[in-house]
Amino acid sequence: MSGSAGPMERRLLAILAHPDDESMGVGGTLARYAAEGVATHLVTATRGEAGRYFDADRPRPADEEVGRVREAELRAAADVLGIRSVRVLGHPDGGLDGVPADVILPELVREIRRVRPQVVLTFDAYGAYGHPDHIAISQAATAAAVAAADPGFGAGEEGGEPSSHHRVAKLYHMAWDEATWAAYQEAFRELGSRVDGEARRAMPWPGWSITTRIDTRANAGRVWEAVRCHRTQMSIYGRLAELTPERHEGLWGSQTFYRVFSTVNGGREKETDLFAGID
Repeated sequence: MSGSAGPMERRLLAILAHPDDESMGVGGTLARYAAEGVATHLVTATRGEAGRYFDADRPRPADEEVGRVREAELRAAADVLGIRSVRVLGHPDGGLDGVPADVILPELVREIRRVRPQVVLTFDAYGAYGHPDHIAISQAATAAAVAAADPGFGAGEEGGEPSSHHRVAKLYHMAWDEATWAAYQEAFRELGSRVDGEARRAMPWPGWSITTRIDTRANAGRVWEAVRCHRTQMSIYGRLAELTPERHEGLWGSQTFYRVFSTVNGGREKETDLFAGID
């Protein structure tokens, strides 16, 4: 009997910007579907080399070393979440919106065609709280989900032959509602940034706009275990260790999405499964 995936194997691909996005952003969703036997895969655009680095025993090393350590943390967290494959593209952390489309788009299209997911998920158009890297990967992933279905896109390039095209059935953006943002900001701090001299803040989605709510309560503990893999970021996340299991469930027990497009379903009825409508 062949060990290759059958034609009906469910496959999910998350396309994100930084190490820890997979745990903090959609860890409950990835863990739940992996536990259910879905082949979950991850593409991360940067190594997070420009991010914080907490180590009580040493000063912050050079960015190259930070990136190496954070990639290792990412892979450890992915193992906890049950993710089958991780691809790190290695684009500049903090400069993702400067990567030309003709560079990152073919990379993402090749990954979609490699994994052949029915479902792709990424950040929303606001980048959660206005983070330029989050916005850039949202735009690139959304474009790639469309381009991957075009037999002519990448024709003649390695890994991009017309016969390899793949049509994604459903694309989702993360869409945190007000209750979720309130829980995050109570546990951490006010999430925001200053870009081009302008303050940016978290952008909650109105409840009526949420198309999909995933119950991830059974996976809340696994998410916290994955978050703890990102040891260099614990100067931010350390407060989580003080939270009760009930508070952890409040953070990780439900995840919400906006269905950007679907070739298999539609309408106002709230989904409870990213694979709704997929046979």
